[in-house]
Amino acid sequence: MIVFSAIKSTEPYKDAFARAKMNPEVIEALGSPIKEGFFVSGNTNVNGAAGEANLAIPISGPKGKGTIYAKAAKSLGRWSYSDLVVEIRETRNRIDLLRGAAPPNEF
Repeated sequence: MIVFSAIKSTEPYKDAFARAKMNPEVIEALGSPIKEGFFVSGNTNVNGAAGEANLAIPISGPKGKGTIYAKAAKSLGRWSYSDLVVEIRETRNRIDLLRGAAPPNEF
């Protein structure tokens, strides 16, 4: 439980979940409200101004379930995504959460 809490407190986790629950395509596929699941998997490693995160975050809504896949790196104190998608469990469709954002992969 401590590991899950530690991962959920990271910037990449918080940002990825916030982007997913506000994305119109994710809301259309899963319904609203979007809720986070308990069993997050993956890892984060931060050493000062550098780090990396590779996460799988379960989410659900009234219409179905999905998983946020986030891969991010921290360099010079700033996180940036290389991948950020939601995969809808029932259809296996993937929704790119980086598309259309400005800047598309920095937080």
